[in-house]
Amino acid sequence: MNADKELDARGLNCPLPILKAKKSLAEMDSGQLLRIVATDAGSVRDFQAFARQTGNELMHQESVDGEHITVLKRR
Repeated sequence: MNADKELDARGLNCPLPILKAKKSLAEMDSGQLLRIVATDAGSVRDFQAFARQTGNELMHQESVDGEHITVLKRR
């Protein structure tokens, strides 16, 4: 899945990955994809809730070697 923009949130703890993602999404056009890489395990649930609350679509999530990758589609 090719993202239009990537956000490196490694080393950041809640709520910083969400806040940075929110800022990045605000700068993007509708339908574009944002790929976020975080190391905070809580970010998996946080991004699920964020997508439900904001209307941005959760396209993909996976965890690999302690990194949690989330792809959101801008509403």
